Formats: sequence, structure tokens, C-alpha cells
Amino acid sequence: MGVFAFLSAIAIPGSGAYPRVMDAARLSPAKPRIGFPELVAVIASVMALNAFAIDMMLPALGHIGDELGTARENDRQLIIIVYVLGNGIAQLFFGPLVDRFGRKNVLMAALGGYILGSILSVFAASFSLLLAARAFQGITTAAARVAAIALVRDQCSGRRMAQVMSLAITIFMAAPILAPSFGQLILFAAPWRGIFIALLLYGVGLALWLGLRVPETLAPEMRKPLRAAPIAAAYREFATNRTTVGYTLASALCFGALFGYISSSEQIFLETFDLGESFPLVFAAIAAAFAAAALVNARLVARLGMRRLTHAALIGMIAVNVVHIVLVAMFGESLLMFITFMAASFFALGLIGPNATALAMEPMGHIAGAAAAANGFAGTTMAGLLGGLVGQTYDGTTGPINAGFAILASLALVLVYWTEKGRLLQPHYTSPAP
Repeated sequence: MGVFAFLSAIAIPGSGAYPRVMDAARLSPAKPRIGFPELVAVIASVMALNAFAIDMMLPALGHIGDELGTARENDRQLIIIVYVLGNGIAQLFFGPLVDRFGRKNVLMAALGGYILGSILSVFAASFSLLLAARAFQGITTAAARVAAIALVRDQCSGRRMAQVMSLAITIFMAAPILAPSFGQLILFAAPWRGIFIALLLYGVGLALWLGLRVPETLAPEMRKPLRAAPIAAAYREFATNRTTVGYTLASALCFGALFGYISSSEQIFLETFDLGESFPLVFAAIAAAFAAAALVNARLVARLGMRRLTHAALIGMIAVNVVHIVLVAMFGESLLMFITFMAASFFALGLIGPNATALAMEPMGHIAGAAAAANGFAGTTMAGLLGGLVGQTYDGTTGPINAGFAILASLALVLVYWTEKGRLLQPHYTSPAP
């Protein structure tokens, strides 16, 4: 699911990779501008690149593995994992490039790369070539996200920017829920390569729209040189802050379990539960719990605080999966049981993700761009690696996925306990010093 796009979007308050103070000129509206509704539509459409590139693949993984001849059944999961890893690793580098070369230039180059990756995927003659094309696509969507969020910040700030992002995220949340169904519909009419043709057409349409309608919002005099020393200093500060590192890694552990589920979901629903063509509907029902949690979190966070919600959700996620494992051992697995407990885990993740990301960013306001890039790099890359490990343990049952959720959530709670120096479920207090 494209949830890491959602988390990245709310994590990145700014774009620069190293400035400590945002210039007043950067906070004033750029000219020419696009209207508010179109700005919301642009950012939601760019964020959806990730969701479609990941979730539309899920119904086709078996077809791809059969045609391109994967060595093992679980190798088909790499189509998801290499994309996630490419996206995570690349995030570390695009903040400085966006501030040096401009928002629209990087965004258009990223969309060109996305289109090229789709073309390479359509014509891939081997599984290795397909994986290379998918990794390249992941890199390009990382660039597109960073450039798009920077464009929003140039156009508006403060509450207006929060309004843009909230509306865009609300629209975007439909993409990971509906994308598997779109993929399945394409498979009714075309082979699996038709999904990449659909991604290609989406990229072309988005590039034409942005090329014709979106202005360059970074003035030439505001462009910053690429200098290694301040960038390295900002990343070093991120890596040595207890709160930032603790919550970044805790979130990555939880989403590692999520990516393990996503990468093996096609096998679970088609092989373990024999759902056939109804697989996308069940996947959407479970994913909807994540969106519901995001809405609930918006109402609860002001009253309960980010720490209480994050800690309670972690404890709840552990409890849900331990109970699930016990019930499976006693009575065996059923589709209804799996959907119920997985949806509960997704709901917990919907609380953990935005709050843990906000807590990680809390001490980093003066280097928000660099911190957001480092947070995206560390969180997405680690989650992708862990998700690959969890997915590769799939053995025809739900056992490895259930255990992955329980173990990784437990490790995340240990990390949070260390981060907060033993204080769990406490209201807000001054963050520990670096």
C-alpha cells in the first residue's frame, strides 16, 4: 500500500536539505500561481504515483512470476520490495537537488523517469530487468514527492499549507484502497503488462498537466548551491538526537511488518484463502482501517497527545497479534479472523505512523528539510528491508506475517521505552536532549 507516501507527505514540513531558517521570500506566495483547488489536485496526484505503482501490481504478481520464471514462489515479492527500497534510499539525495535546480525542473525530470521506468517494465524480457525498472521507478517517485511538497511550501505557508496537505492526503487515501481493484480490472482485459501501460499513461497525463499548468515557484536568486558540509552537518544532527532516531526506527519497525504483509498479500489471499478475483475487495477493506485511523487520530491527538496515542497503539498492536497467534494455535486460521485482526493492526498503524513521524520531527524544526529527507530514507529503507525478510518467510500460512507483526511491534515498543527513558503513556514533556 502507498502508506509511506502518506507518511512522507505529513513528515516533510519543508523542502530544503540544509537551510536552518526559511527566508521571508520563500514564505511569500510565488508568481505566477495556480489556484487552491488545482494545487490540492496536483499534490494528491503526485502522491498517488506511489500508491498506484505499488498496489496495482498486487493482483498481477503471480502472473508476472509465472511468465518471467522466478526461481522461487516468494521471489515475486521483490517486485514490491525493490521499488520501496529505491524510493527510500533516493529520498536522502533529492532535498538539495530541489533547492538547487528548482521545483518544476526536478518534478518534470522525475515524471520523465517514471514514464521511462514504465516503458522498461512493459518490455522487460526477464525478471531481473523488471526489478531494475521497478527500482528506477521508486527513485523517480522519491524525487517527485520532494519536489511537489517543496512547490506547496513555496505557494503557501502556515495554516494554508496545512489545509492543502490535509485535503490532498484525504483525496490520496482513496488510491491505495482502490488501486488493487484497478489492477484486477486491467487483468480482465489485458495481460499483466497492461498495468504498466496504465502507469505509463498516468505518468504522461500528469506530466502534460504539470508542464502546461504548474509554474516554477523557486526564484533564481533563492536557489542554493550544493555544499557537502552543511548537508552532512544536518544529517549528523538528525542521527544523534535520541527522540528523532528512536521514533524514526520504531516507526520503521512497524511498517516493516506492513510491507511484509503487502509483499505477500497476493499469495496469502490467492493461495492460503483461495479468494481468486475478490482479493482486491478484501485488501481494500483491510486498508480502509488505516484511513479510518488517520481520521480518528486527527480528532484525538489534540486531547490525548502524540506520545499517549503512539504508545497505546503500539501496545494494542502487540496485544492484537499475540491474541491472533494464540487463537490460530487453538482453533486454526480463518479468513474472517485474519481480516479482523489485520484490520485492527492497520488501525494501530494508522495511529502510530503520523504521530511517530511528528515526534521524530519535533526537535528538527530548524533543519526540517534535511530531517524529513533523513527520516524518509531511514524509515522507508529499513521498513523495506524488514518487509522483504518477513515476506520471504511466507510458507503457505499466515503464521509468518502474524509473528512478524507481533515481533516487530514489540521491538518498536522497546525502542520507544528507551527513547522516553522508561516513561510510557505520559503526556507531553520536554523532549530529551541530543
